[in-house]
This record gives sequence, C-alpha cells and structure tokens, in this order.
Amino acid sequence: MTLAAPPTVPAAPRAAVGVRATARVSAATSGGTTTLPVLDGDGPFELRRLRSRGTEARVCVVGAMSAPLGGDRLRIEATAQQGAALHITSAAATLALRGPTTEPATYDVQLTVEEHAELHWLPKPLICAAGSNLRQTWTIHLAPTARLVLREEQILGRTGEPPGHVATRLTVRRAGRTLLDQEAEYGPGAPGWDGPAVLAGHRATGQLLVVDPAFENRPPEVQLLGDSPQDGQAVLTPLAGPAALATATAPDALRLRHLLDTAHT
Repeated sequence: MTLAAPPTVPAAPRAAVGVRATARVSAATSGGTTTLPVLDGDGPFELRRLRSRGTEARVCVVGAMSAPLGGDRLRIEATAQQGAALHITSAAATLALRGPTTEPATYDVQLTVEEHAELHWLPKPLICAAGSNLRQTWTIHLAPTARLVLREEQILGRTGEPPGHVATRLTVRRAGRTLLDQEAEYGPGAPGWDGPAVLAGHRATGQLLVVDPAFENRPPEVQLLGDSPQDGQAVLTPLAGPAALATATAPDALRLRHLLDTAHT
C-alpha cells in the first residue's frame, strides 16, 4: 500500500520589519500665488503649511516618530507644477538610528519641477548615529525652464560617538537628459571614507546644488571657499548644464552650514 504524502502547508509570509510610509506634496498656481492642493503626511512625516513668502508656498516636514530606523522604507514625493514656487524645510535634524533589524533603512526623495516652476529643498541635516545604516536617494526631474535649489548635509555620529553608515545617490535629469548622477558612502564598511582623499577626518559633509537657466549665459566661476582644510572647505564648480554644485567637508555641522550658505550667496 502506498501512503500519500501529507499536504504541504505554505510557509507564513515573512512579516515586514520597519515602517513603510510615503508623504506627498504638490504645489500649483492660483490667482498669482502658489497653493498646495496636495499635502499628505504619512508615518513619521507630518507636513505643515508655513506662512507664504511672496508667491512662494512653504512646507515644513515635522518628525512624528523616531525614524529612519533599520528596516524602515520612507519616501517623500514633491511636485512643483507649472509656474509654482515651493519651499520645503524641516523642523529639526533627521536622526538615523539602529533599528530592530540589521537591514538598512531607506529614505527616498523624488522631486519634480515643471516649466517655469521653482523648488527649494532645504531641510535640516541628517545625523547618522552609531550603529545606524541608511540608504538615501534623491531622484529629480526638471523641465528645461525649471529652477532648483537643493541642500543635503550628513553629520556622521553624535557628539562623542562613532559614526553610523550612510550611502547616498543623487540623480538629476533635466529635459530628460542626465545633468548629475553621483554616489557617496561614509561610515563603517565604506573603504577609504575617512582618508585624506575623502573626508580627511571630518565628520560633516554636504552639498548645495543650484539649477538655473540663467547659468546657460553666465555660468558661475570655480571657487574654493574656507580658510583652511582643518576648519573645513568647500568647492563651487559649474556643471555641464545650467547648474552649479558646491561640495563641502567640515569638522562640525555649524561650519558646514556656513560654507554652504557662503556658496549660495
């Protein structure tokens, strides 16, 4: 007698670890000013309207919980529709922490700026605490007449602690063509990140990207900003397109912001 094999019981689906959240902002023009038809917070993202400045709509991202932690999947999508002016900031620094899993957290930002629109993405810094592991991306789509100001800052470790790990990628496409595509990685496990060719012992680094059609006729000149390498320095360079990129390293967040603000002015 042949015995039938017992029926196979499907394995229970693996429970997702971490928070999944997507926040959305959309700016449009109405009556000569910019309105916010979409302002949808989610998970750790609470979105608040700030007082308008001229024709510009302003939004503040407020952290509603500790995030990103290991295993979190976070995303912000922002669109400045044709002719709109949108400014996005944050209420405080973003703190990446060790999570309940060894999986990295992801924090994706997708920005779209349509014809004759302008978007300023100027949040507070990202602090990568000891034991954290974060992958952060910016994917940006610009129309030919769009303007963009984007600042991103990473502080590697809180005072008196070793740094966490962060890998970033910034991809900018203008009129469907790649304007900038770069990657960086810092912290434990990233080869050479603390050496003289990268951060040279500093714990703060960041960039300021400005895309402006006016640069097609008058591109900015290359400049070295900062008095000495020990106190931090920045390099401002034009890109192969109507854009300029300032890259800075500094011993702390205060001097990093000073360098990037100097580049902006």
